[in-house]
Amino acid sequence: MQQLYLLIPLAPLAGALISGLLCLKISNRAAHSVTILGMVVATAGAAVVFYDVLQGHTYNGPVYTWLVSGATKFELGFLIDRLSALMMLVVSFVSLMVHVYTIGYMQDDPGYNRFFSYISLFTFSMLMLVMSNNFLQLFFGWEAVGLVSYLLIGFWYTRPTAIYASLKAFLVNRVGDFGFLLGIALVLMYFGTLDYATVFGNAGTLSANTIEIFAGSEWSLMTVICILLFIGAMGKSAQFPLHVWLPDSMEGPTPISALIHAATMVTAGIFMVARMSPLFELSATALSVVMTIGAITALFMALVAIVQNDIKRVVAYSTLSQLGYMTVALGASAYAAGIFHLATHAFFKALLFLGAGSAIIALHHEQDMRNMGGLRKYMPITYVTMLIGAVSSAGIPGFAGFFSKDAIIEAVKLSTTPGAGFAYFCVLSTVFVTAFYTFRLLFMTFHGAERFGHHADAEGHGAHDTHDAHGHGASRHSPPHESPAVVTVPLILLAIPSVCAGWLIGPVLFGGYFGGSIAVAPGHDVLAKMAGEFHGVIAMVQHAFGTLPFWLAAGGIATAAYLYLMRPDLPQVIAGRLPAFYTALDRKYWFDELYSWLFAGGARALGTGLWQRGDVGIIDGWFVNGSARVVGWSAGVIRRVQSGYIYHYAFAMIIGLLLLLTVLLWWPR
Repeated sequence: MQQLYLLIPLAPLAGALISGLLCLKISNRAAHSVTILGMVVATAGAAVVFYDVLQGHTYNGPVYTWLVSGATKFELGFLIDRLSALMMLVVSFVSLMVHVYTIGYMQDDPGYNRFFSYISLFTFSMLMLVMSNNFLQLFFGWEAVGLVSYLLIGFWYTRPTAIYASLKAFLVNRVGDFGFLLGIALVLMYFGTLDYATVFGNAGTLSANTIEIFAGSEWSLMTVICILLFIGAMGKSAQFPLHVWLPDSMEGPTPISALIHAATMVTAGIFMVARMSPLFELSATALSVVMTIGAITALFMALVAIVQNDIKRVVAYSTLSQLGYMTVALGASAYAAGIFHLATHAFFKALLFLGAGSAIIALHHEQDMRNMGGLRKYMPITYVTMLIGAVSSAGIPGFAGFFSKDAIIEAVKLSTTPGAGFAYFCVLSTVFVTAFYTFRLLFMTFHGAERFGHHADAEGHGAHDTHDAHGHGASRHSPPHESPAVVTVPLILLAIPSVCAGWLIGPVLFGGYFGGSIAVAPGHDVLAKMAGEFHGVIAMVQHAFGTLPFWLAAGGIATAAYLYLMRPDLPQVIAGRLPAFYTALDRKYWFDELYSWLFAGGARALGTGLWQRGDVGIIDGWFVNGSARVVGWSAGVIRRVQSGYIYHYAFAMIIGLLLLLTVLLWWPR
């Protein structure tokens, strides 16, 4: 099996290298064929590994020793257990669907081959991250997905907004990665190794250790390590207040939105915290921080989604909110519920992103929902699959999102971690908001009056603006039509797990699926308390119709239907009646302005000060120009002495001789 473990990440890497290095020499067909073949191999391999792990076969061992420093080995290695096997399967399957979908979406793009190279390289990086058995390889995959995401978000590099978004994503992630790197450094400093098994095995012996960050201030070592590692997760998984990069990353092509925001990059932080559960369980403070940050992200980012008009940004803020749900689950020590929601979310969120992309294709890359409407009759497949994704996202009983979301809400309700009450209020309130903005998107896009064909595209998408899904020139006013099979087939295949993936809740959450890959302290095991109340999938669905989350979701859908189908004039009236609230949501709580003023403006002010006072004032003024002035003044003085008259020189000699004699006579002996 070790050869298969190597093959799974190397197959996408091979496709990326071939399509990337030979992008100018091979055809588009060859580029997507080789990369999709690599993804088929990786997905099939991940399925085989998943089945093998279910049979009880796990693996933990090195593959390559990169460096030896004293007694410390820096290695590349694989840890194949039930957690990593599930992640491998989800990542590879969703990535395969995105690869196939990309054929239709990017068909006429001049960077077609380069794009396929990037997304395959991205998948390789994510697989290396989830398969790692040590912090070194984890950090390699962590940084690699960050680097490739920078390339993908800024793929349309002729657009200033895309360049700005890619730089923003890269810089914000560097903030989180700085904390992540410090956490890894502390692990190496105190444990003397970067191997997961050794660190987790010795964590209990160091749980009472303290570290003095500031003089006279003792901090728990485990708390510091866990919070630093979680800062990295806040950046990668876009948690408050490091969330600002993710909505702007919608400037990249839609397949990237699905790949980055569904099952790969943004879930890396969730996976990392679950993998580090043996450490986090030793710090109640760290768990409380994780839960509180997740709760804030879940509710407040969901509220922003209700005022967005760009279809992709609505789904992006939905991703932020759902990542908040996962983070809350981690803080409640319901790691299995968080990972389960990660998996179900990957399917329905990829479906929503790709469905939105299908609508964008049909409307010649129009993304403003105010310029859509009535697409249901033109795009029946896209509509039905989007409806499935919306229902699953809203948490309607029977669909995948319902099972994982309800499990998280119940886990938080039972949690005794400080902050659980606040988190419960947030996740419960978010149920209504999620259902509202999700069906607002569905109604504005597929229902109501047809509003397309009357507005120019304000966003501007370069060469894509005047081409339809088949690559042929198309008038912006031509009627929309269903997307080609390379777009709709991935939608159908993603719709299936969006319905039924949640039915595995029994074995995954209450059947001990994760086994020893996740550690939970007995006092924190809320899922064990929930297990006694679980009587099967059907019973859970039947019970759900009488619970508050269901009625909140139903209320959100009904409110969206009333405002956007029956009274479409009311949203504008409500916004006018609540100007402060609307403005706060529309401006995204002014975080972009704050960071622009504080960090970008601060950096510019510092640079200006160093330039004017440091460079111009001190270096140029004192050292460069100052030395020149000293030389000029000295030259002027010496020039006066060097007159060329003999009696001047004789007089100077006499004065010098007198001074010399004076010194010799009066110098003490």
